[in-house]
Amino acid sequence: MSEEMKSTARKRVLSGMRPTGKLHLGNYMGALKNWVELQNATFEDGSPKYECYFFIADFHALTTDYADTSELRVNIKQVALDFLSAGLDPKRSTIFLQSEVQAHFVLNDMLGMVTPLSWLERVPTYKDQQEQLKEKDLATFGFLGYPVLMSADILLYQPDFVPVGLDQAPHVEITREIARRFNHLYGSKRTAANTAKSDKERLAELEKSTDVREILPEPRVLLTPSPKLPGTDGRKMSKSYGNTILLSDPESEIRAKLKTMVTDPARVRRTDPGNPDVCPVFDLHKVFSSDEVQTQAAEGCRTAGIGCIQCKGWLADAVVKELAPIQERRRHFEQNPDDVDAILDDGAFRANGRAAVTMRQVFSAVGLSRR
Repeated sequence: MSEEMKSTARKRVLSGMRPTGKLHLGNYMGALKNWVELQNATFEDGSPKYECYFFIADFHALTTDYADTSELRVNIKQVALDFLSAGLDPKRSTIFLQSEVQAHFVLNDMLGMVTPLSWLERVPTYKDQQEQLKEKDLATFGFLGYPVLMSADILLYQPDFVPVGLDQAPHVEITREIARRFNHLYGSKRTAANTAKSDKERLAELEKSTDVREILPEPRVLLTPSPKLPGTDGRKMSKSYGNTILLSDPESEIRAKLKTMVTDPARVRRTDPGNPDVCPVFDLHKVFSSDEVQTQAAEGCRTAGIGCIQCKGWLADAVVKELAPIQERRRHFEQNPDDVDAILDDGAFRANGRAAVTMRQVFSAVGLSRR
C-alpha cells in the first residue's frame, strides 16, 4: 500500500456496474469481492477506512441497449440482489440506482458543454464497441457521450479513489482530464483570461494557470486485484460468450457447467499426461482452490494420476464452497424484496444528499447560482 493510502483520514470510494443481468464469477472476482473488502477495511481503532458509494448504472444500459429495454427492470433487481448477496452492506456503503439521483444528468450536461468532441472520438472503446456490436445502431449522441456521463457519475461524489482493474484504468483518465479542464475554466483566477482576445486564447490562458481551485477533484485509480477468469469454453468469462457461471447458479448447474469445461487440448485420453499451465480449469483452481488441492491437481494432471473429471470435481467443490454464503444471503433477500427496495431508497436519499453538496459548488463556480 502506498504512503498516500496510509493516511488516517477516511477516503471516499465510488464505483458502479451496468445491469445486464445476473452477475457471474468474473464480475465477483473482478469487482464485487474487492468492493466488499474496501467496505469492510478499518483502521486500527476499528473505524472504517473508506466512505463507499456503489451504484447500479441503469441509465448507462441505454447507451447500447436503448432499442429494447424490456429486461431492464428485471436486470436491475437481479444486480441489486447480487450486490447484497455478495456482501455489500447498506450500513457500511451507500448502494443506489444511478437514475434515482437526477444530479447525474445535470452534471453530465454541464460537463458536456466543456468536453471537446475530439476527446470522445479518440476513446478506444468507441470504435471497438461499434465493431463488436454491429447488429446495433450505435451512431447516437448518447453512445458517443457515454464517457462524459461516466465522468459525471464519478465526479458528482468527489471521490478520492475509483477501484478498477488495470485494464479499466484508462477509463478513469478521461474523467481526470474532464475534471482538470472544468477546474481550469471555473476555478482559475480570471485576471489572465480577461486579457485574451478570443475564446481560444482565453482557454489557453486558463489552462496554463497554476492557481486553480479544485471544484471537482481529480479521482485517483485504486488498482485492485482482478484475476482474468476463463469461462467454460476457455475464453474470458462473459455473458456475450454464454460461458459463465452465475453467482446464483444452483450446485447441480455449477457442477454440470464445470464438467463440460475445456481442458488442456493435448490431453486426449485419460492416460495422457497434461499441462496444468495451459489448462483453463487449473486457472480457476488457482483462484478458488486451496494450495493443497492445487498441488494435488497439478501433480495428478502432469502424471496422469487423475482424470479431468476428477480435477473438475475438486474445482466444483471449491466454487460451491465460495458461493454458499453468497447464495444464502441471496435467498434471504429474494424472500424479503421490500428490504431490497428500502435499501435502494435509503441509498438514493443519501446519494442525493451528497450530490447536492457538489452541485452547489459547481453551480456557484460556473455562475449559475444567484448567490
